[in-house]
Amino acid sequence: MKSEQIVVKKPQVAAADVSKLAAINPQLVFAFGSIEHFKSPGFGPMMKSTFPNATVIGCTTAGEISNKGVTDNTTVFTAIHFDNPTIKSTAAKLTGADNCFQTGGEIARSLKTNDLKAVFVLGQGINVNGTPLVDGIRSVVGQNVVITGGLAGDGGAFKETYTLLNGEVSNGHVVAFGLYGDGVEISYGSLGGWKPFGPARRVTKSVNNVLFELDGEPALAVYKKYLGEDAKGLPASGLRYPFAILNDNEAETGLIRTILAVDEAQGSLTFAGDIPTNGLLRLMHTDSSGLVSGAKGAATATRKASKNQEGVGILISCVGRKLVMGDDIDEEVEAVQEAFGEDNVVTGFYSYGEICPMEGFSECKLHNQTMTITWFADKKAG
Repeated sequence: MKSEQIVVKKPQVAAADVSKLAAINPQLVFAFGSIEHFKSPGFGPMMKSTFPNATVIGCTTAGEISNKGVTDNTTVFTAIHFDNPTIKSTAAKLTGADNCFQTGGEIARSLKTNDLKAVFVLGQGINVNGTPLVDGIRSVVGQNVVITGGLAGDGGAFKETYTLLNGEVSNGHVVAFGLYGDGVEISYGSLGGWKPFGPARRVTKSVNNVLFELDGEPALAVYKKYLGEDAKGLPASGLRYPFAILNDNEAETGLIRTILAVDEAQGSLTFAGDIPTNGLLRLMHTDSSGLVSGAKGAATATRKASKNQEGVGILISCVGRKLVMGDDIDEEVEAVQEAFGEDNVVTGFYSYGEICPMEGFSECKLHNQTMTITWFADKKAG
């Protein structure tokens, strides 16, 4: 495996900026970056013409991750040359949160073959429900295919997000690629580092990813009571206070949900993934040390599952973690790099939702407030 990476800061990206990546003849190029870059005229076609034989995939972000750490208003380009890859890409139109299951199924049907090993998917981050999107993919590909990826961001503005696939930049597409056969090794990990506070609350009214009532009271009113002065900054301030989804015995399930929007008239909260009707929720909070520990745990689990010491790590971490850590944000990336080793490349972004299995293939879920990692490496002979 060969890999190259560059970070572009200037307002527009030119072919000359990314030309050195083409020297390794990549089959896969990731581009994670700013709204300004993705919306600049000619960005998509330039990527297509520079890498005509590669799958070029990416999205806008709430912060970019590279071997240099965390940056804002840049685009990180990472090119990978595998020894023996089989890669196929696809895109599907997403018209809104209500058709996410169908969109996931369309993506999966385009990629499915008997030797499909993994699907990496990037979705728009606004007007989306990641839970049925993942469920739609899983319903087609079955239990033995790894599904990872995430939802695009826009710097925490929650107004518009974009995806990129092979020259086409779109604010309405889910994009994905599949890896096939035994040439590439894939491993993964996902952990949060959040702590619960306050009592468990019963969901007394919810529809898909919209929460209307907790313990019979308007959900937004309950939430504002907990946030106090921070409620003035909603919805962005809500990224610091996600909900944990609990079992009926109040044990944590490992799933966390963070808000995307509030509706003052309805008193509701909208999340990136489904909220179970009649389920139990508890608020969460954390500090920098807890998040760094979670990131390190995700990296350790990923590396432990891999037989190959050389590869590329795709890090997708929640924008809420970035808000909590502030100037310390590089520490969680450094924790991952330490687990992977200095010679390996990491790339990725801060997202509005993370997609990764929990334990085994059947538990792939839409997460919030986690550090999720996908590790790609050439499969070792024997």
